[in-house]
Amino acid sequence: MIAQEGWRLLPWSGPDGQPCYLSADDHDSYMSRLEDNTESVQLGMAAELLEHAREVLGDSDSDPEELRLLTAGLTGALGDTLRVATSRGERLR
Repeated sequence: MIAQEGWRLLPWSGPDGQPCYLSADDHDSYMSRLEDNTESVQLGMAAELLEHAREVLGDSDSDPEELRLLTAGLTGALGDTLRVATSRGERLR
């Protein structure tokens, strides 16, 4: 998932899960701002889910279905967070 120089990895996938890239020439373009906003939303949702996970895991009465749903949510949030970290890391080069 490494972009070539001059391209930004977008925080969403294309059809069949392939990575999507955007030309990094214009950092103030509509798509660049959309990408930045989407990354911000994804990271905010991950932070909220992490707080919820701490609450659920701290409750000894949590049922298996709740834990399964929590695990699915955390898996999605971790994937989004890794994609954001990869994209931002590539821009540091």
